[in-house]
Order: sequence, then C-alpha cells, then structure tokens
Amino acid sequence: MNSLTDREYWSDYWKNYQYKKIKSTLFFDKYLDKDILNKSDCEFIEIGGFPGEMSIYFHKKYNCNVTLLDFYIDNDIINNLETENGLPIDTVKLIESDFFQLNTTKKYNFVFSYGFIEHFEDTQDVIKRHIELAKKGGEIFIVLPNFRGINGWFQYLFDRNNYNIHNINSMKINVLNEIMNSIDLKNFIITYAGKPMIWLTPQNTLTNKLFRPFVKIISHALKLFPIRSRLLSPYIIIKAAK
Repeated sequence: MNSLTDREYWSDYWKNYQYKKIKSTLFFDKYLDKDILNKSDCEFIEIGGFPGEMSIYFHKKYNCNVTLLDFYIDNDIINNLETENGLPIDTVKLIESDFFQLNTTKKYNFVFSYGFIEHFEDTQDVIKRHIELAKKGGEIFIVLPNFRGINGWFQYLFDRNNYNIHNINSMKINVLNEIMNSIDLKNFIITYAGKPMIWLTPQNTLTNKLFRPFVKIISHALKLFPIRSRLLSPYIIIKAAK
C-alpha cells in the first residue's frame, strides 16, 4: 500500500464536515464529454470521493447512475447530504472498499476522481487502476490540486500536515505526460484548470480559524488574474478516452 493517509486520518478529517448545497456548475464542466454523460444508461463511479459531493453533482446535472467507492464511508453523512440537495436517500450507490483491493468485473462509462491520486506515491499505478474500471469507449476524468504554485506555498506555510499527505511529484505535468504516454489510450489531455485561488482545510484550531479569513480574502483577489499556469492554477485535469 503506497497511501500517504490512513482510515484514522479521514475519520478525524470528516468530523469537521459542513453540509452544503452542491453547485449547479463547476470549473471542469467544459472539459467533460457530454455525449457519454447524457446517455440514459450512463454508469458513473467516483473513486475516493466520500462524502459523495461529486456523485450528487453528476446525478443532478447529468442524471448519471452514480456509485461512490471509498475505504471510509459514513452512511449518515451521505444520506444527510442527499437530503440537503433534494435527492432521495440512497441515490448514491456505495462501495466501501480499499481501491487497491477492489475485486469486481463491473465496468463504467465514466470513471472520476477529485483530489485522490495525489495521496499515493505510485501515481502510475493509481491512474492505471482508474482505466481498468472503464468500459471500452468510456472516459477517465481525474482532478487533482496543484500545490506547485501559490496555493501549495500557502499549504506549506499554514497547514504543513495537509501539505505532507500530498505527493507533490504527482502534480508535475511532465511526469503525468510520461505516465499517460506509456498507457495505450485513444486520446488524453493534461491541463491546468480553475481560476486562481487558495484554501485552507477547515480545522478546529485557533491558527486555522485566524488564518482562513485572511486566506479567503487573498483567494478572492487572485481570481482577478484568470491565467492558467503552474504558478496560479489551483487544479490539474487529466482526461482520457479508453
């Protein structure tokens, strides 16, 4: 196992979860393959995505049949989030399993993860396992944070523990290109994405409470400079067709 986190870490992390309405649009919408998502029988799986915010988003916006896979799942949190967003309880199918020990023959039209692959040391292995879950003709769509620019500097200065559970090497565009070129896929895109922003994960500490308002002000100011680059972009997107 090459994980930089464990179950205890995520159990503590989600104790601070704040329920919210899922947005109607997200920054990566323009990169999505709508022909796949808008099919009535589209099977979507979100890897490592507890509490299922993205699963709910893809169900509400694209009417996908959505499944959430994670090695830590709290059913009450997911059910409350479904209710908060006007969905019947159990809209999101759940698989509580270690991604690296998953044993299934089921394949999906759309394999998605957001903030997942960077928590592991072997980036190539994690990406290959995404591809294995996709049907032929399906899509793999991976979003990861970019900590090699200004957002990473803030994480390093004000939340070193969070910074340390991320594999910064996985955020190098040249490394990702080498990995994707080594895999037999039809097409792939790797790009910086999102308007410039910075963030700190909510924590019940005095330092976090003092600095988060300050960070939010800077983040709003940065959005005035919508330049896609390693320095300013908060995210990296990997998109590939199988």
